[in-house]
Amino acid sequence: MFEQLTQLVQQYGGDAIVNNSAVPNEHNEAVVAEAGNSIFSGLQKIASEGGGAEQLAGLFNGSSPIDNSNPVVQQITQQLKGSLGEKFGLSNADSSGVASGIIPQVLNSLVNKAKDPNDSSFQISDIIGAISGNSGQASGIMDTISKYGMQFGLDQNADGKVDVADVMVITKSKGGISGFIGKLFGR
Repeated sequence: MFEQLTQLVQQYGGDAIVNNSAVPNEHNEAVVAEAGNSIFSGLQKIASEGGGAEQLAGLFNGSSPIDNSNPVVQQITQQLKGSLGEKFGLSNADSSGVASGIIPQVLNSLVNKAKDPNDSSFQISDIIGAISGNSGQASGIMDTISKYGMQFGLDQNADGKVDVADVMVITKSKGGISGFIGKLFGR
């Protein structure tokens, strides 16, 4: 997933990084790599925090806009901003401009690609697997899915809760765990 994320940063990094006079040309590739790393590690950090699963669910289900007012965007932007200043000597204003110019675009593209049934480059299940890393975090994300699952019609056996039995119904009929997670996020 990291390589695909870096490709998105390259795709959207033209104005924010490559055509930005504040970023010396010899640092373009390194800044692109740093942006990709910040997004990936930022999503991992959010997944491991209390309330992070809800923030990520909100990001992927479209309940909050993916702009500089989004808490996920803000957290990752702050992380990248600090890193650009520290590693590349960019001023606070220049670091902020680069980070706020690229993070919302890349996250928007990531979410849209994950939700697009005709685009297999990013699957929501792969993203959650990559950023959750360990079973405790994956369990927290599953708890959030259960919490919000009723709202998304995931209670397949009408027992009043979203649990493994519902996952089994959906995964058998809708293409595995990715079908279950895709159904959660409207795919």
